[in-house]
Amino acid sequence: MAKLSAQARARKIKLLLFDVDGVLTDGKLFIFPAPSGSQQSVLQQSAQHGGQGGFGLHSESLIEAKGFHAHDGTSISLARLGGIKTGLITKRISETVALRARDLKLEFVYQGVDDKRTCFDEVVRKAGLKPEEAAFVGDDVIDLPAMRAGGLAIAVKNARAEVKKEAHYVTPHGGGDGALRDAVEFILKAQGKWKRVVEDYIGERSPKRSS
Repeated sequence: MAKLSAQARARKIKLLLFDVDGVLTDGKLFIFPAPSGSQQSVLQQSAQHGGQGGFGLHSESLIEAKGFHAHDGTSISLARLGGIKTGLITKRISETVALRARDLKLEFVYQGVDDKRTCFDEVVRKAGLKPEEAAFVGDDVIDLPAMRAGGLAIAVKNARAEVKKEAHYVTPHGGGDGALRDAVEFILKAQGKWKRVVEDYIGERSPKRSS
C-alpha cells in the first residue's frame, strides 16, 4: 500500500495539538526575581492535568517568562476560521503559558504531562474525532509518542534530528518564530481553505462600510 503524502494526511486534520517549549517558543526560559512584596503562586493555578508529573518553577520570589510570536497567535484564529480545533500538551507547568492559552482561546490546555501519547488520545476522544484527524507539532523526543499517534506528525525547523526523521512535514520556521503558523497554513492549504480563511480573517477586522 502506498504511503500517504503529507498533503493527503493534512486534508483529514480537524484537530491541531502542539508542544510549547521549542514549538510555541524558541525553547529559552527566562527567570526573573519577583517584585518585592509580591506573592507568586505560579504553578498550582496553571496545572490542569495534575498528577501526571511535569515540572516547572515553584517559587514565591521568582517569575518564569516566555516569548511568543504574534504570527503563531494569528494562526490560532485562522485555524478556528478553518474549522480546526487547537490545543497544547506540555510537560512543563507555567502560569505564563496558561495566560497565553486563555488569550488565544485554545480549546484544549494540558500542562504537567509526562505521557503525551495518553493525553493526545484523551483529547482526540474528547473532541469526538479519529486519530487520523488529529496532528501534533513537536520538537524533541518526548513529543514522538504523540506525533506517532495522530494522522499528521509535524516537526519544527529547530527540532532534534530524531524528531525530524519521523515527521511528515517540517516547518520552514523554527519554534517561537512562526512555526505554528507554518503548520496551520500547510493544513489549510492542503484542505483548499487558505484563501477563504484569510479573506474571512481580514473581513472580521475591516471597518464596516456604510451603505
